[in-house]
Amino acid sequence: MIGAVEAPLVLSVELHVHSSLSYDGRDSVDALLERAQNASLDALAITDHDEFDASREAVEKAPAYDLVGIPGMEVTSDAGHVLALGISEAIPSGLPFVETLDRIHDHGGIAVVPHPFQESRSGVMANISRVELARADAIEVYNSRLLTGYANKQAREFATEHGIPMTAGSDAHIAEMVGRAITNVDADERSVEAILSAIAEGRTEIEGKRTPWHISFKQAAGGAKRRVRSRLADFFE
Repeated sequence: MIGAVEAPLVLSVELHVHSSLSYDGRDSVDALLERAQNASLDALAITDHDEFDASREAVEKAPAYDLVGIPGMEVTSDAGHVLALGISEAIPSGLPFVETLDRIHDHGGIAVVPHPFQESRSGVMANISRVELARADAIEVYNSRLLTGYANKQAREFATEHGIPMTAGSDAHIAEMVGRAITNVDADERSVEAILSAIAEGRTEIEGKRTPWHISFKQAAGGAKRRVRSRLADFFE
């Protein structure tokens, strides 16, 4: 039709998920992709702790699940956790916060700070200034693994005050929780580049549901057991 206005392309994106490659994750890449497909998501980023291999695998397999696979990882900077999305290679852990952001940019990605006000979960605000946090490309303002929701509120208020784009993430460590918190992205097309550009430009809406407490405890307990097994294996090598 002449003069018709094309409807915006709004994609449902899950930006914060852990596979069994994370020390505290449980499920395989295929299990996570299958869950994302069943949840009617458009895109998924597997963001393992300081590991990149599962995310690479997910990027390759995602089209078979009718998903866009976003390469990523959750990097442990010296101040706390940073999500590196859209990177071409792994970002080393232990670097200063600002240098971590620079490395992410150098490798073609955007830097999203997850749960910044949750010190018990390696949130960065316990160790950096508000000026440094404001250098992030986006801030996760809704993390579904919450108890009171206060830390999410702090993150949203900070992002609003400083005009920083907002994201959400389920922070799922088991497949059942994929899609509990999603970022609705007003993208120009269904691609990694378009999704990340839209996020960096702030064309997002947040949608989230609290992870049930018993599931959060189950995830935490499972992660603790896996960490103990891993440390024992390293000790006896």
